[in-house]
Amino acid sequence: MKFVLLKSRGGDYMVIAENVAWLRSHENDQTKVGMVGSDAILVAGSIEETAATLLAG
Repeated sequence: MKFVLLKSRGGDYMVIAENVAWLRSHENDQTKVGMVGSDAILVAGSIEETAATLLAG
């Protein structure tokens, strides 16, 4: 199990990389991250930045 830190404007999230189901662009250079078995979270950064963080983590 690999935890990854995703930055958010309202606070940071530690997520399990394997539980990420999808990424979607959102306004103001933010990305919605869909989680398996949970609601989506909103994180700071583009899809490309978020994907790179998940893959590097």
